[in-house]
Amino acid sequence: MTADPLLLIGEVDSATDRLLRTAATFDEAALAGDSLLPGWTRGHVLAHLARNADAHVNMLTSARTGEHIPAYPSVAAREADIVVGAVRPPAAHLDDLRRSADRFAEAVAAMPARAWAATVQARGEPRLAATLVWTRLREIEVHYVDLAAGYRPADWPEVFAHRLLHEVVTDLGGHQAAPSMVLRFDGSTHELVVGDRTAAPTVTGPAAELAAWLVGRSPGDMLTVTPDGPLPTPPSWR
Repeated sequence: MTADPLLLIGEVDSATDRLLRTAATFDEAALAGDSLLPGWTRGHVLAHLARNADAHVNMLTSARTGEHIPAYPSVAAREADIVVGAVRPPAAHLDDLRRSADRFAEAVAAMPARAWAATVQARGEPRLAATLVWTRLREIEVHYVDLAAGYRPADWPEVFAHRLLHEVVTDLGGHQAAPSMVLRFDGSTHELVVGDRTAAPTVTGPAAELAAWLVGRSPGDMLTVTPDGPLPTPPSWR
């Protein structure tokens, strides 16, 4: 579960290739179809992914130059770009995805070693530039599932699923609304604990399914709870 951005960029490239192959199959009806995100079509998801790539380019450029460059001009501009971009024809979506992915790869290649230690602003919060390749990978993999086009959490690379799960559990540790629970991988004694494990239920399943459930991409129907009972209700992710 490396955090090295120069090692993770290969995973971003592979995830992008898979996404582009699927996007290339969409016609206008498919793009207008519902995604897994309420109120968003597949076109909205693809538009968001393209603009998210550009947001990452902005943050990488900020880290490299020292200039203050926000990820997005504003929340309103971000939302407007997605709405406008959602209704484009298939060829325009595919071209935008490819070009924005290329810009991201070029921005990563342009980063000198010292710039990865810089701090940038994302959603009004500081973020280490070295984490930006991971956050782009996370966007691609999670929203690829949101396209409801046959790519499921079970298809996530195992290393990605484990890293996402560990990240979400770490975030839940600082969330007051997070229920106490013990998470256990199938066939393993390895556990992750949220809150006080005393009397906390144990939730068991594949790492990808545990992660997908915690980030709201699965109802958790492949997970088991011990002692027998309902799954805990995690807070909304991000």
